[in-house]
Amino acid sequence: MAFEEQLQDWRESALRVEQSVAKAVIGQHETVRLINVALFARGHVLLEGGVGVGKTTVLRAFSRAIGGDFGRVEGTIDMMPGDLIYHTYVDAEGKPRIDPGPLLRHGERLTTFFFNEINRARPQVQSLLLRAMAERSVSAFDREYHFPHMIVFADRNKVEREETFELASAARDRFLFELNMPTPSDTNVRRALVFDPVFHDVDALLEQVTPGVVRWEELNSIGATIQRSVSASPTIERYVLDIWQATENPQQFDIALEGVDMQRLILVGASPRGMSALLRAARVIAWLAGRTHLIPEDVHAVLLPALGHRVFFTPIYELRRQELAEGLIAQIMARVAVP
Repeated sequence: MAFEEQLQDWRESALRVEQSVAKAVIGQHETVRLINVALFARGHVLLEGGVGVGKTTVLRAFSRAIGGDFGRVEGTIDMMPGDLIYHTYVDAEGKPRIDPGPLLRHGERLTTFFFNEINRARPQVQSLLLRAMAERSVSAFDREYHFPHMIVFADRNKVEREETFELASAARDRFLFELNMPTPSDTNVRRALVFDPVFHDVDALLEQVTPGVVRWEELNSIGATIQRSVSASPTIERYVLDIWQATENPQQFDIALEGVDMQRLILVGASPRGMSALLRAARVIAWLAGRTHLIPEDVHAVLLPALGHRVFFTPIYELRRQELAEGLIAQIMARVAVP
């Protein structure tokens, strides 16, 4: 098969993944698209949203569409790092037993790992998860366990703040995207979610998702091929470098936010890893559109989810993070000259 035909076949499969997930999830088109982008860019995702908006459902739907195994763990205040690796209990005969924990249970078949309410877990637990995300491996029982196909999705509870541990900057920078999954506002979608019995049985709903649309064992090689196949012109390269500069020194581009002292706003701009993540995601956007070259709109489509959580504000403004990050990214798109 010709290389171009193979890319086209993979693209059609990726779009079918989206269409299949959409059978089980309504009112979340942008979230579904960006999670699909993350899967093919091979990056982890931090989700924010209220209780009961369907975060677990959308992840289970994607897990079914790509195959492999789905793992989930609940963050709690008393959770210890070892709880991710092993599970201790007393069996029916009264003997102590140790079984593999949620990270080890599925072995190399683990493709989707959901850490619910990560900010309820202690920093030590978050640190272990960071290593698993960065290296896709952990050490346990005198050996190394590898999860080469794993993508981590973490949910941060933004409603309750008691007994929580906010993620450190280094932890947030490990996530390709930070996505807000809102409660749907469309009246017809809200009516369907409340009154249509189809949406009341999650297991039956997930049965509508076509299983194994793509081979999970091939996602890493597909992702690498996409990155090699989508090019950036010198003009686009200069544009992206200007965006990077704007995250560090927005005044250079006459960027201003109402009620903000711009000289005191930025603590640290986007990191090299953050800019690399932006480009990885933008290339997948271009590929899904059937192109082998980047255009500014590809960058714009992922600018907020890829960089919004990677620009760090001084403490006086950090409490207004979401509002200011959205405003800053909007101003960067408006003020930095588009080729």
